[in-house]
Amino acid sequence: MLEIMRSTDPTEIAFASALLSGEGIEVFELDVHMSVLEGSIGILPRRLLVRRADAFEARVVLRDNNLPVTE
Repeated sequence: MLEIMRSTDPTEIAFASALLSGEGIEVFELDVHMSVLEGSIGILPRRLLVRRADAFEARVVLRDNNLPVTE
């Protein structure tokens, strides 16, 4: 699994997940429940991971939709 995106904005994460799922790319979201530790102030980013074989295509989809991409 490779990290392809990191963001503190939950709407970006949800949008990216929906886009990738629509392309048939399985997405795994990390750090979903970290708000318990941070007090729900949104300072810890969430991360999206995909299979290594899907990473290139996933990054293309995110870039085409002006979303941040982790290299």
